[in-house]
Amino acid sequence: MATLMIQGTTSDAGKSTVVAALCRALARRGVSVAPFKPQNMALNSAVTEDGGEIGRSTALQAQACYLAPHSDMNPVLLKPETDRGAQVILRGKVHGHMDALDYHAYKRTAKESVMAAWQALENRFDVIIAEGAGSPAEINLREGDIANMGFAEAADCPVILVGDIDRGGVFAQLVGTLALLSESEQARTKGFIINRFRGDIALLKPGLEWLEERTGKTVFGTLPYLQGLLLDAEDSIGLTHAEKASQTLNVIVPALPRISNHTDFDPLRLHPQVSLTFVGPDQPIPAADVVILPGSKSTASDLAWLKQQGWDNAIQRHLRYGGKVLGICGGFQMLGEWVDDPDGLEGKPVKVAGLGLLPLTTRMLAGKQLRNVRGVTVAEGVTVTGYEIHNGVSEGQALNVPLFDIEGRPEGAVSEDGQIIGTYLHGLFDHPEACQALLKQLGLVNGEQSDYQAHRERELDRLADMLEAHIDIEAVIALIDAGALPSQ
Repeated sequence: MATLMIQGTTSDAGKSTVVAALCRALARRGVSVAPFKPQNMALNSAVTEDGGEIGRSTALQAQACYLAPHSDMNPVLLKPETDRGAQVILRGKVHGHMDALDYHAYKRTAKESVMAAWQALENRFDVIIAEGAGSPAEINLREGDIANMGFAEAADCPVILVGDIDRGGVFAQLVGTLALLSESEQARTKGFIINRFRGDIALLKPGLEWLEERTGKTVFGTLPYLQGLLLDAEDSIGLTHAEKASQTLNVIVPALPRISNHTDFDPLRLHPQVSLTFVGPDQPIPAADVVILPGSKSTASDLAWLKQQGWDNAIQRHLRYGGKVLGICGGFQMLGEWVDDPDGLEGKPVKVAGLGLLPLTTRMLAGKQLRNVRGVTVAEGVTVTGYEIHNGVSEGQALNVPLFDIEGRPEGAVSEDGQIIGTYLHGLFDHPEACQALLKQLGLVNGEQSDYQAHRERELDRLADMLEAHIDIEAVIALIDAGALPSQ
């Protein structure tokens, strides 16, 4: 059994894509490989085959390995609820709510879950490709670390460090990060991958030679900047808009402070007949055909933000002019008359008035709903698959006209005039037939089919092809084959 860890000089250096690319490249060679992220902080999550919850990027890496996601692949998931506190998920299940200081003290206990999950994976797979979080050189977080070198030291595995040249200063990133590590951590850092390079590699070559001479470490390769790459993001909302051959449905989405699972909208960003725009704080709310209220980790506080930004009035005006509104998960809850969180499961105990667009009330209850589901759209009987991740239970007359039939269970709601739609289902646009049918309900009558699952597979293969072409894959495999290398 062997583990290789990919760490980065910064957040968004490209760790997730390098791990996904390496996983797919190895899986295509017939290697029994699985991804592993000891600790993740993200509001984009996925439901696993064992009924747990992990970060969405790790679930994508599982797909790169041709595997169903499992809770062992991301044993600690932190879902921020405020600037200082988060919900803590251990091995797929809610453990509790902690502020930053409490969690920092708890990390030594959390490490037991991390190592148990890693060992469980090692018992099932020949190779583990682990991913760090943030940077290993965050001095204030080094004590009790389980996300980067703390795990690598405990697992006694080699590390490759990724730097992002597109943001500038990549040599300072790599050399500076290495300099801030302990001697044993420096020894297990076997080399570097430079990510997102644009231009003539000949101009970079003198710098690469200097880097190897300066550090005594191998530069395994330089990955090019991939134009138009669209894959499940860890947490940041990508703002790139692809050119559309025919933009016939304009969709806007408020970028809530605690927006969750915004990967729901990736298929719409890809669709050739949809123009999707995220509207941030203090930005004017443009006219659109559809307003989609996304998921939220803190529904009541994000609802207050919506009202402060003027979305409540804008949505009323939008409806008067014949526009449509779709609410997903937390956004669905906001469409109702009340959101009641008496035990403070998503922050402080509170009961707030919703937007009043659907006759339903939501009450937050302990015991998160986590399930992958399959059913049909009520309107056309088209198969839909997705997943539910939520605390709230909604009740009211709105549920008498459901959006979906999930194995005999009504799900979601549609207003009498069809203008307002709500659902708890995430991933509802991922499959072509369901996407086409739902967009038809939202006003795209002659919509084309857009297959996001096939797109994901093409992008994973594209990543793997890039990796094979631009890094010394045989040297990386030799590093993996050497197993856990002792510190020197």
